[in-house]
Amino acid sequence: MTHVLDPGALSGAIPTVRAPLAPYDDVTRTAAAFRAFLHGLPGVDQVGAEARVATLGTRSIKTTSKAWAIDTAISMVDLTTLEGADTPGRVRSLAAKARQPDPSDPTTPQVAAVCVYGDLAGVAREALGDSGIHVAAVATAFPSGRASRAVKIADVQDAVANGADEIDMVIDRGAFLGGRYLDVYEEVVAVKEACSRPDGGAPAHLKVILETGELVTLDNVRRASWIAMLAGGDFIKTSTGKVNPAATLPVSLVMLEAVRDFRAATGRQVGFKPAGGIRTTKDAIKHLVLINETVGADWLDPDWFRFGASGLLGDLLLQRQKLRTGHYSGPDYVTVD
Repeated sequence: MTHVLDPGALSGAIPTVRAPLAPYDDVTRTAAAFRAFLHGLPGVDQVGAEARVATLGTRSIKTTSKAWAIDTAISMVDLTTLEGADTPGRVRSLAAKARQPDPSDPTTPQVAAVCVYGDLAGVAREALGDSGIHVAAVATAFPSGRASRAVKIADVQDAVANGADEIDMVIDRGAFLGGRYLDVYEEVVAVKEACSRPDGGAPAHLKVILETGELVTLDNVRRASWIAMLAGGDFIKTSTGKVNPAATLPVSLVMLEAVRDFRAATGRQVGFKPAGGIRTTKDAIKHLVLINETVGADWLDPDWFRFGASGLLGDLLLQRQKLRTGHYSGPDYVTVD
């Protein structure tokens, strides 16, 4: 197991900043220009956003559509354990559940990924084998993001070396709220570069966590989303799951509108991951409806949408068993995360 935090292991300068895609390739030329661009984005109508998600939340999904939605949601779960007491044994148990979520029904889909701390990425990689399930690792001094850039880069490189093929980074909310938008952008660019592999293999995908519960306004959520996408993030993610509020539907709407508008302008599609507070099948289906109505079916795929959750899978399995057997099972009929 490699640790780039070992003395002398972190070599080379922090990568240089690259320009965003056209037509935005000049917006980061100065801090003032970047501020002008971000504050020139259309403002968010909070009342309108809340009304929109309330309307979509009333959609009734039944029978075959509900069965499809449950299986789709299971296939989009990043099964997560991010506790200080995590052990290799717990990660192996989680990996087993990821591979076979419901041992009583082999037709149950696998989840998309297992998400762990970087030092346990190798354990997850070994346990998942050739299942096709991704290993995601949180990095950049998760969840606070309070560390020097060099330490954050080392954190990412350590996780990638240990077997992570997805990195969930946290932005520097202090820099963002202090108006230092170019600093936030440059850090995401540097982390994206650190996701590359020394052997030339495919780089790890980068999910950029905004921690929307600390961004105060929906306008800030929109600005942070654009910073992450312009800097090369492969996904934008709502939350660490350690701060409330986390993945609210109005926040998800604003972030989905951002990825929609970004693709329309640049031609590059960016994924979206709500995380924190999504615990029930009803919550999951509301998000699937929101995706379909806001960005379309292109995002209804694990390559472009994920649920960051630890407790959601259990409820999805119970609801799936209900559709299959005609009666509700108790929580003892699914494994505990």
